[in-house]
Amino acid sequence: MIQRNKGLLETRPVIEGIQLQENMSFDEKFQNITLRPVIKLQHHLLLAVFKNYIQKHKNVFSQLSLEKRMAYIENAIQKDTKFRNSVKGMIIGQFTTEEYELYIQNSSTLNKRMMNLVKKRLMDSIQLFEPSPSPI
Repeated sequence: MIQRNKGLLETRPVIEGIQLQENMSFDEKFQNITLRPVIKLQHHLLLAVFKNYIQKHKNVFSQLSLEKRMAYIENAIQKDTKFRNSVKGMIIGQFTTEEYELYIQNSSTLNKRMMNLVKKRLMDSIQLFEPSPSPI
């Protein structure tokens, strides 16, 4: 178990600019110490999963305006329980045992933070969801 935890922590990217302060809430500290690095680590997988989600939903995403694409991402994250749970699993699966013990103490609030971070990442990468041009 110690080996797994050590390996997980070693593979996480370091996020420059994260400042931890004494007056931060537990949730904010957990977000900055655990959620942000894990979500950054999983960025490419999150993009691939969302591209698959778009394809499985008949590629209507590509015909939407930018505003509706943003709403589509938000809807997928907030309302599609199956997709949401899949994303949560990808992130929680990267927690150490100790982080998981902390997470379950306040999972509801931390899930909201987690999904907001994922939603922002997907929205910031929206141009990557354009359909690839077909080869001639």
